[in-house]
Amino acid sequence: MTDIAHNSASLGVHSLVAGYGKKQVLNGVTLEVASGEIVALIGHNGAGKSTLLKAMFGLIPIWSGQVHLNGQTWSKPTPRDLLRSGVAYVPQGNRVFMDLTVQENLEMGGVTLADKTALSAGMERVFTLFPALKGRFKQQAGTLSGGEKQMLALANALILSPRVLLLDEPSLGLAPPLVSEALGQIQQISSASGVTVLVVEQKVREVLKISQRVFVLRNGQVSFTGSAEELRNETKLREVYL
Repeated sequence: MTDIAHNSASLGVHSLVAGYGKKQVLNGVTLEVASGEIVALIGHNGAGKSTLLKAMFGLIPIWSGQVHLNGQTWSKPTPRDLLRSGVAYVPQGNRVFMDLTVQENLEMGGVTLADKTALSAGMERVFTLFPALKGRFKQQAGTLSGGEKQMLALANALILSPRVLLLDEPSLGLAPPLVSEALGQIQQISSASGVTVLVVEQKVREVLKISQRVFVLRNGQVSFTGSAEELRNETKLREVYL
């Protein structure tokens, strides 16, 4: 498998507080994802998981606290800051440009690349990972299957050769048989290239199979951190999650 990243990176947040309008959602979250690691972020709906990813990527303002990446620190990060530093974000719902072709989606994903040579190289990398997309090159994205849209959403991020991936529920909207396949692709990407991954996922048992560590969010705070192996024990999972 072709490498998709030049190297990996460590990512974290310290005492992060954020929310929407006057509503505070995150209450001083601190966590760290080591270089090359896959870390799962789990918790009930409304716990603040998606809010944390958005704050980390600069999509919503950070009220206080910091985001840090390999020695760089931001209190007010912007998506441009993070993209330039090698961080890619894939939002919920496998969002793609439905009216554009697969080719045009990938061109949009690679719009910040230096030239056409870099774009072509990026496309070759993602087609190595997702050969099914190569056969859909001229097809409108809106006509793809749920699994193919998920591949394209990932490919749009991976075309930039990121060092860090922030993934918000990559299995959302997929048929049950495709969930393990989608998460397996993420594991392959990380193991092949050393990309650091922080993944929010509601399919808890499935995501624990690909993760080294896990953070549980409850009411906007980290209520548990430990190895995924610990939470594969059903009793322990119920204790910290339910």
